[in-house]
Amino acid sequence: MRMKPIGAALFAVSLTIPLASCGGVGDAARDAGENGTIGISMPTQSWERWVRDGDNMVAELEEAGYGTDLQYAEDVVEDQAAQIENMITKDVDALVIAAVDGESLTEVLDSAAENDIPVISYDRLIRGTEHVDYYATFDNFEVGVLQGRYIEKALDLENEEGPFTIELFGGSPDDNNSYFFYDGAMSVLEPYIEDGVLNVVSGQTEMDQIATMRWDGAEAQERMDNLLSAHYSDRDLDAVLSPFDGISTGVISSLKGVGYGEEDKPLPVITGQDAEVASVKSIIAGEQTQTVFKDTRELAEVAAGMADAVVQGEEPEVNDTESYDNGERVVPAHLLEPVSVDADNYEEELVESGYYEESDLK
Repeated sequence: MRMKPIGAALFAVSLTIPLASCGGVGDAARDAGENGTIGISMPTQSWERWVRDGDNMVAELEEAGYGTDLQYAEDVVEDQAAQIENMITKDVDALVIAAVDGESLTEVLDSAAENDIPVISYDRLIRGTEHVDYYATFDNFEVGVLQGRYIEKALDLENEEGPFTIELFGGSPDDNNSYFFYDGAMSVLEPYIEDGVLNVVSGQTEMDQIATMRWDGAEAQERMDNLLSAHYSDRDLDAVLSPFDGISTGVISSLKGVGYGEEDKPLPVITGQDAEVASVKSIIAGEQTQTVFKDTRELAEVAAGMADAVVQGEEPEVNDTESYDNGERVVPAHLLEPVSVDADNYEEELVESGYYEESDLK
């Protein structure tokens, strides 16, 4: 019996392997499990991490006795809304949603509430609606802190006078996480910018200046091309704050296009996030410098546990009831810890943990 929870509640890596119950509007759900069916709405299959998220979520829920209806919207807001509406029509017992656009699901979530279907927001906070019961994510502010601290350490900003040149890239403006990443990184870097140890030569430091719509690597490459042409014809770039591996890939392509990476012109320090295979290989090859690893196996386990709890009429375990205000309510959240990864520790964090096989990174 379903019960509403009580209380506060690159360039893309193209993947051609067919995925069960993924894709367009109206795909058939898997057979309902003994405990019911959970609808899972993911933004896109174009990035490796979302495929892993979907697969991990299905595995966790099926082990817990649930059928699953897994859909990918390929970053089309209207398709995601239609897919979720289709799940509601099928009377799923709960919804787990990683939104394409965190502010565009108000109407369809009104429909979910009318049908007493609880909603778990997955990794990306859904905004502008009271009908989000819980939120499963990583500590997104800490992700930015890890990126900022990596730049701080790599350039030895605490001891060096500089000035070092840096350019900043932000995530998608329609993703609430982008602002947490930015605020976390700037909590480390802004004092050095104010003191002149770091010099943002372009002067572009605000999110509306540095945002990258849909986390698009091609857009990041174009912006980096423009920055290099306008500001770096007579000076070198020392660091790039990138919040995501796909953006990092675009940045690196731009830099290599004007001679960075040659023996007499090393690439700058470049951060990232998600430990995509291509970016880990880039780190091993000495191009991208760092990424932030978020173990999606753990996130899927948390989200699946939340879905199971709300279906059973119980309250999920949360560890943050203050940070995630979606404009209509503060959504109770369970935050997981991210890990900074570079050439020194990728084997320990990614291979020895079983997240990747060593052969994946060759």
